[in-house]
Amino acid sequence: MTIHFIGAGPGAADMITLRGRNIIASCPVCLYAGSLVPEEMLSWCPDGAKIINTAPLDLDKIEAEFIDAHEKGLDVARLHSGDLSIWSAMGEQIRRLRRLGVPYTVTAGVPSFAASAAALAQEFTLPEVAQSLVLTRTSGRASAMPEGESLAAFARTGATMAVHLSIHALDRVVAELAPILGDDCPVAVVYRASWPDEKIIRATLGTIEDMVDNKEIERTALIVIGRVLAENDFRESALYDAEYHRRYRS
Repeated sequence: MTIHFIGAGPGAADMITLRGRNIIASCPVCLYAGSLVPEEMLSWCPDGAKIINTAPLDLDKIEAEFIDAHEKGLDVARLHSGDLSIWSAMGEQIRRLRRLGVPYTVTAGVPSFAASAAALAQEFTLPEVAQSLVLTRTSGRASAMPEGESLAAFARTGATMAVHLSIHALDRVVAELAPILGDDCPVAVVYRASWPDEKIIRATLGTIEDMVDNKEIERTALIVIGRVLAENDFRESALYDAEYHRRYRS
């Protein structure tokens, strides 16, 4: 048997990969993060599948479900929101599976920053404006940021910033970034990207706090900061420049 970790995407049920959907359909056991994974995805589980919402479970109880499935020879679809490469808690589960000698696979998912970029119809890297995207967060109750990974340090690079898990700390984000980037720096808050109740708020560092209702938007929102959000006078890339010679164009 195998534990299949699957990135379920940002929210919309049809934004999971075909590979992920097919694995779900083949597994007699499904563990899913019920706080963020839409229940519509569970309809792909085979008839009679054991379906477990891991939201109320601690790591030991999740491990116990893995062991139980392993002893019964049952494949497991382990669904996490977004993509598994960032803030998924997959690493600690895999560490335990390695210790137990239980095989596993990983299937990529659509990350929330990509879904937010699509919602904004926005490229986060524009020639000579920003060529890097920083995925980061603020320190929270569950996890502190390592020394050196401050918003201010990232802001000084001029890169576009996608600040996750921090809408509750919007005032801190603004206080740290405004002195560096300026009050006029563009900001977008994308709430529940790809969900039916998706909402987009465009503002600047100087105005965003007045435009976000923290009672309405208290989680599942991404804060995007950077000049690319309002820049229209940027240089066209060389990719499609008629004078740029490349191997695919004579």
